[in-house]
Amino acid sequence: MSFLAIDIGNTRLKWALYEAPRLGAGLLAQGAVFLETIDQLVENDWKALRPPDTMLGCVVAGEAVRRRVEEQLEPWDLEPRWVVPSAAEGGVINGYDHPSRLGADRWVSLIGARARLLASGPPRPALVVMIGTAATVDAVDAEGRFLGGLILPGFGLMLKALEMGTAGLKVPTGEVVDFPTNTSDALMSGGANAIAGAIERQYRKLLARTGVEPALFMTGGAATKLAPITDLAFETVETLIFDGLLHIQTERLGR
Repeated sequence: MSFLAIDIGNTRLKWALYEAPRLGAGLLAQGAVFLETIDQLVENDWKALRPPDTMLGCVVAGEAVRRRVEEQLEPWDLEPRWVVPSAAEGGVINGYDHPSRLGADRWVSLIGARARLLASGPPRPALVVMIGTAATVDAVDAEGRFLGGLILPGFGLMLKALEMGTAGLKVPTGEVVDFPTNTSDALMSGGANAIAGAIERQYRKLLARTGVEPALFMTGGAATKLAPITDLAFETVETLIFDGLLHIQTERLGR
């Protein structure tokens, strides 16, 4: 029973086709497209694929984008299903004040991180970081309770805000260095260290709250750029949202 996982972010749609809806299943195909081009998925990226048996998706880009993706699924006669954050699912308890208002991508990545953690060892707290258009830093305790998290601008938003609000500054192509001596490096290093600092503060708070060294997961398009500059040993997992979708689908089919 092949399974199509779809992650619709604010900038790109990422998809992966698996042999089966279970964590660790073989990957048959995958890809990513910018949202502007999703209307050509059937004609291009999905043209050579065998119709999947089931699908589950995560969407944060809004209903209009979701409907455009559903139109691309119609030739397969595949019922579209999308994750809506709930009070509990996939081994995670939702501690948000209004559970359904938690971003679907954050919810699914928490479930993916929890599933990976339990597959490799005993339960313990976890800090789950996503670095994309926005950056999120979410904490889960050893019992799987989502304690809360941060939302802050990602690299692009932070740099664009500086460009728009400050005369003479342009979005840089600089590097992250300890002591920048040019404006491009200063902007890039400032943004990176702002995000890294927020992550490290949340790590310390989670450690103090639980008294246990947390597992550290990082995902998102800019994760590889940020992970090396933090003072923490993160496991970078590009497929964390797909892992969450696989785990959720496994549990739903098993009911």
